[in-house]
Amino acid sequence: MPFVPLPFVVALLLLILLWVVARREDEAAPNLPFLALILLAALQSVLTGLRWGYGISEVGYIAPVSAAIMPALLYAGVAKLARTSDRQWPARLALHAAPAAIVAVLVIVWRDAVDAALIAIDCIYAAAILWLLRSGADGLRLAPFDGAVPAYRAIIASALTLCLSGMVDMLVSLEVASGRGDRAAMVIGIANLFILVIVGVAAAAASQSHVPPTEQAEAASPIDASEDADTLRRVEDVLQEKKLYRDANLNLNRLARRAGIPARQISAVINRATGKNVSQYVNEHRIAEACRLLTETGQSVTEIMFAAGFQTKSNFNREFRRVTDMTPLAWRERNAQSLATPVGG
Repeated sequence: MPFVPLPFVVALLLLILLWVVARREDEAAPNLPFLALILLAALQSVLTGLRWGYGISEVGYIAPVSAAIMPALLYAGVAKLARTSDRQWPARLALHAAPAAIVAVLVIVWRDAVDAALIAIDCIYAAAILWLLRSGADGLRLAPFDGAVPAYRAIIASALTLCLSGMVDMLVSLEVASGRGDRAAMVIGIANLFILVIVGVAAAAASQSHVPPTEQAEAASPIDASEDADTLRRVEDVLQEKKLYRDANLNLNRLARRAGIPARQISAVINRATGKNVSQYVNEHRIAEACRLLTETGQSVTEIMFAAGFQTKSNFNREFRRVTDMTPLAWRERNAQSLATPVGG
């Protein structure tokens, strides 16, 4: 039966993914909620294989509880990139542990309500994540600008996938209630793929974006929208005079501290003045520097990528094409030709 090995294959892929993400060799502290999410998803996939592949029904007491923990871990990983301080998390721990505790009680006293509870948990956390990032990529205030946009897209995809996962749970419940439980294995096989998608995009966010270990909380201060021009000038001065955009770990909070302006004010002003988010605005300074180096030096594209403040080639190429509509090599070739052409030739 082709279904039987699928959950175990998914679990193996998740463990490989966990190893790849956990062995990052940089100065960044790991995003522990994302790592825990990958590990828990691997466990969940194994439990699914044992239950539907080998008929071990006892795992049915564990799988719903672990499934209820996964959305909370995803939310915690996102919050780690979006919030300026973790000091409130001890107080929030009981709140985020409540869904798993409720499901654990329902497994014992009211099994028929477990599926409905899991669907509600998935949808509630998906809505909470979307609300947390309602300001767009700038909501990831502690994520370096280099990876903020892809991390934001990955997180949004994961939140939407939570909703799809809830729909799959509902489909399984309907299959069993209608007496067609023999088809549930196929549906749960599809659900495993949804779990892989959830964890994959969460891991992508963790690997592309992280919180530098020296990051400190930002003091709140009032926002004055009437000072847009002055705010933009001060941000531009910090970026240009101090070449701050070359800092690969630069994020919105760090930029705010260096400019002496609240992060939300910087985000709002740049959004209004340029129609772009702060990540795009800073990356355009980096691309301008990269263009200069491509034209004036013989450095390799990789050396220029790091010198301009980018950490990954995929992000560098994506942003370079967004700003210039061409690749770095095409830019260098075109400008080398124009420099070699005599004036009036």
